[in-house]
Amino acid sequence: MKKIMIPALTLIAAALAVCCLRILPRRACSDADFGIEPYISQFDADGDNIDDQTDILNSAHAYIAQKPKYKSKYYEGGYPDDEYGVCTDVVAFALLGAGYDLMELVNADILARPDAYGIETPDKNIDFRRVQNLLVYFSGNAVRLTTDIKDIGEWHGGDIVIFPGHIGIVSDKRGRDGVPFLIHHAYPGQVRLEEDALDDREIIGHFRIR
Repeated sequence: MKKIMIPALTLIAAALAVCCLRILPRRACSDADFGIEPYISQFDADGDNIDDQTDILNSAHAYIAQKPKYKSKYYEGGYPDDEYGVCTDVVAFALLGAGYDLMELVNADILARPDAYGIETPDKNIDFRRVQNLLVYFSGNAVRLTTDIKDIGEWHGGDIVIFPGHIGIVSDKRGRDGVPFLIHHAYPGQVRLEEDALDDREIIGHFRIR
């Protein structure tokens, strides 16, 4: 009986170990672990005595703490007003908490230079919730930074990162290789909205508000 049970228990233990590696969060490091000074913005758009970069990061954390459920919906007021959201809402609410109304900003930019967006009929309620539009907006209105994640000293919590069809906020937590975690909302059922996933996709844009 022992010869039969021991291998079975070993297989179960191995399966549980693999499962835990996939579910449990990896140990997070900090900027200090790599001798990196946190970036502090010289601006405070909402006048709350918290610099913009820190405010954006804090607001991103506050948003995901509400544990929004993933669903793409249209809202007459633009910003989701229920428990649902998508990847662009992480960025929109992060900026809103720092004094930047992305809905109004993107709409104004689309009206000012429609050819850059290729939009014939602007819709303020949804245009700012489309990744491609945000790529155009940030490319023309934010500081463009490196997309090389190996250059870890150039990545800071509160930065904005864009992938093909996806967007998120850079976390102040880092993996053991120094690459920051990503604050994002990618799919229904996502367990952790802040995770070591910055290098999971091709990065096509890395921006800082100012």
